[in-house]
Amino acid sequence: MPSYTRSEARTWAREKMLGVANVVIPTMTGDFKGLNEIAARHDIEKTIEHGFVGALACSEVAMTLAEYHRFVQVMVEQAAGRIFVVHHAVFNTLEDNIEAALLAQQAGSELVLLGYPPFFYPKSLEDVYAYTKAFCDAVDMAVMLFPIPTWGFGRFSPIDMPVDLLRRLVDDCPNVVSIKAEGGMPHIMGPIEVHRAFHEEVVISFPMEHEFIPLAQLIDVPFCGTNFSAFFGPVLPRIFNMIRDGRFDEATAEFHRIDPARKAFASVPQAGNGLINRMMWKYEGWLQGYNGGPLRHPTARVYQRDMMALRRGQEIAGLNPTSDGDELFFIGRNPA
Repeated sequence: MPSYTRSEARTWAREKMLGVANVVIPTMTGDFKGLNEIAARHDIEKTIEHGFVGALACSEVAMTLAEYHRFVQVMVEQAAGRIFVVHHAVFNTLEDNIEAALLAQQAGSELVLLGYPPFFYPKSLEDVYAYTKAFCDAVDMAVMLFPIPTWGFGRFSPIDMPVDLLRRLVDDCPNVVSIKAEGGMPHIMGPIEVHRAFHEEVVISFPMEHEFIPLAQLIDVPFCGTNFSAFFGPVLPRIFNMIRDGRFDEATAEFHRIDPARKAFASVPQAGNGLINRMMWKYEGWLQGYNGGPLRHPTARVYQRDMMALRRGQEIAGLNPTSDGDELFFIGRNPA
């Protein structure tokens, strides 16, 4: 259960959501029949080693609710209070999402990243408000709202979840503690609006590293996540600390140093039609020591041309990717 009450949730967020949070993707056993718990524990240890303050328990893969529940339990057990675990609320219906969130809450997750199902097709922003408030009312965990074009709300607003909608949710839901500001991507106006309107009340996350590093040198951005930052190994948490310490020249130099890896990341197909290629993300993390290994079908794929580009980008950026052959990614570092 959460370590705070609803009335304390925003105080908890101010204290804990200070840093960078990555994404941990579950690994299945070699026969694809169950969860590889050793792999999950490995990835939590690597997350802590790299300096992250939290990790999303990715649910956007082919696994059962019972398997996901156990995945969150394992992550929380292994973290042992050293980082917080974020529940990924992207199940099929509002009812499914509430059920999954209550299981994650019981398992020890303390923050929710709230998404919306592919077959949730609201007729108005009022429907979005009603869904979101019903979810927030049903759980005790802190909730991070997530404006992004993925949900299809752009037909209502160019920044997907406009400020007046977010205003109602922040006012009406005391466990809304954060906004992951990606509304209106690829443009930056939405995140700037959100920051200007709400940064004194809730934690604003700029999760895109290429936006976070420059903007955090101009405005207060206490949190960067959840995101693909495992691709850069320990670098983004280090840059975060440089910025908080006012060492802007060093942070800027690091921004430029990792640019070949950033360009390699942008050159391969990370997502399509609202679904992230989690197998690609696993490979990107595997290059930096994370477990890699099997995901159940259906899943997007990763091809040799993409692996070559990603590895070479890390090499040029001085990120020292693993020397292990790519064939070992498909087995994983802790096969079971």
